[in-house]
Amino acid sequence: MLRSYYQSELARFIETTDEFILGSLTAAHEFALDELQKNAWLKQIQILKQHLAVFNHGQIFFEFSIPRMGKRVDNILIIRDLIFVVEFKVGDRQFTSQAKTQVIDYCLDLLNFHAGSHHQKVIPVLIATQANSVGQDWRAIRELNDALCCNAEQLANYLLQAIQQFSESDHFDVSTWINSTYKPTPTIIEAAQALYQGHRVEDISRSDAGAINLEITSKRIEQIIELTKLNKHKAICFLTGVPGAGKTLAGLNIANQRLKADESEHSVFLSGNGPLVDVLREALIRDTVNSAKQNNQLIKRTDAERHAKTFIQNIHHFRDHYLKSSEAPIEKVVVFDEAQRAWQKEQVSNFMKQKKGIENFSMSEPEFLISVMDRHSDWCVIVCLIGGGQEINTGEAGVSEWISALQYSFKDWTVYYSDQILQQKVYLESNEQIAWLKAFGQHESNLHLAVSVRSFRSERVSNLVQAILDNQPDIAKQIYQEIKQDYPIVICRNLKRAKDWLKEKAKGSERYGIVASSGGRRLKAEGLDVKNKMEPSDWFLNNNFDVRSSYYLEDVATEFDIQGLEIDYTCVAWDINFYFDQQWFYQNFRGSRWQQIHNEANRKYLLNAYRVLLTRARQGMVIFVPCVSEDDWTRPARQYDSTYEFLLSCGFDVLKN
Repeated sequence: MLRSYYQSELARFIETTDEFILGSLTAAHEFALDELQKNAWLKQIQILKQHLAVFNHGQIFFEFSIPRMGKRVDNILIIRDLIFVVEFKVGDRQFTSQAKTQVIDYCLDLLNFHAGSHHQKVIPVLIATQANSVGQDWRAIRELNDALCCNAEQLANYLLQAIQQFSESDHFDVSTWINSTYKPTPTIIEAAQALYQGHRVEDISRSDAGAINLEITSKRIEQIIELTKLNKHKAICFLTGVPGAGKTLAGLNIANQRLKADESEHSVFLSGNGPLVDVLREALIRDTVNSAKQNNQLIKRTDAERHAKTFIQNIHHFRDHYLKSSEAPIEKVVVFDEAQRAWQKEQVSNFMKQKKGIENFSMSEPEFLISVMDRHSDWCVIVCLIGGGQEINTGEAGVSEWISALQYSFKDWTVYYSDQILQQKVYLESNEQIAWLKAFGQHESNLHLAVSVRSFRSERVSNLVQAILDNQPDIAKQIYQEIKQDYPIVICRNLKRAKDWLKEKAKGSERYGIVASSGGRRLKAEGLDVKNKMEPSDWFLNNNFDVRSSYYLEDVATEFDIQGLEIDYTCVAWDINFYFDQQWFYQNFRGSRWQQIHNEANRKYLLNAYRVLLTRARQGMVIFVPCVSEDDWTRPARQYDSTYEFLLSCGFDVLKN
């Protein structure tokens, strides 16, 4: 992808004819060009030439690529040591909040993901050509809380004022800057949209160790698929990874690439995570409709919805269809997201009896799903995405049920796995199954994603969370001291202050919200009702003017709503269903009292719920532990206080009221 359509020194740009510049832009444009875009470019060229003549030195870029967002910013101006990110709204009479957010997002993208911009001063500039003059809040502009707003007549004057306000040097190495690496880390929503539009995983992911691992893994699975197809075998790949390592991104990429490789094969991304399916589908639908509108095309929402459903499906709908049908699926390649959450035999049997009227159903969900794909007479591939320590619901089987099905019922299938399944107890605990896998499986070192890329600011967040859950505050403190400059974590006892911190931290459209355990029933006293039904697609996708969105900080997302997804900043509201007093204690709130959880599996689900909650933020989080009085016997202060003191011992900063 071209970094920009046109690049020039300012003096040469001013001397070059409008026609030549327009021709360069047109030649670099990948899509059909309409008169509206040509006229907008011509207007930009004329305004910029008029106002940039006062500057002796500088550089200009047209249509500069912003890879993570899949967008191009109208112009980048480099003058002295400042990077001006310029967004034109030709003909507009207002500086809308939406346009301000757009240009601020471009600035954030450069600062966060472009190595050459990390330590530079980046200034958002919004030009609404027909707008009236407005005053500038230079401090807000510096902190990216506002954009420099001007009309077509004010650009030169405001650029000079910005230089006076912010510039400290006339030195800027443009060559180093333009050749600096770009390390985009998209959210899973952005990634799904980009892949759906035809990009490959390497186009939208970082180029450092974590993303190289991701790219190598994706390519290796594609090779395994081709080998299986050539030899007419059946194979299953277990792709493991730490939280946030990109398992879902890899799975989406595999499903998308197989669709492009041979449409007659068919491939599908299946997930039992209802909120994830709903959010990703809705994101694809909205993006498809909006993209068509921007290109002056018309795509009906119903058509966009139908296509999105063929790419991403709910695994339970897939299962239920093949309960009724004995035919082989049309899909040759299926990707099962969060395969560790597939149900054990007892859970499936009870469900089939109670919900489907099927007596004596004797297969676990993994065994049944493999049996469906085994109906193919020639070849097929299953890719299981496995998260360690991610089982959060009753009856979820982990890896063991998949291995058991292969061990006893599908011995002719080829099994590919990484050694991490053997070495880490969060994946597989049975020594018998480990021995079987070693004897009959195919070891593949590239089938494990070891580096978290969810938090682009720090890849050690998952290690920090593990230390917290393992009751290792000294290790947690050491890790946090190493990452705190890039990934702030604060704790507080006041919910309003926690909300204010989120609002202070987030810039542009960076998303924030409150998350809490589904068992945090006494957070209701703080106005946080975890039992209140929210719509994940509204919470994750709607803007900050919508009361249903996460931005309003009214609806709480639980581990079931947010698993597999992420936002920029979270407030983790901590209740005493999981509290610390020399060790971790596990409770359920039943009726009007807390009851200790003794069942080991249920304790593990609760522990994993807090693991999920603590690994959802990309840029930082505030942990809110209520400060309670003794007049509510359902909220013993000692349990909240001891939990707070433990988190304090992990080295987190205290957010004062």
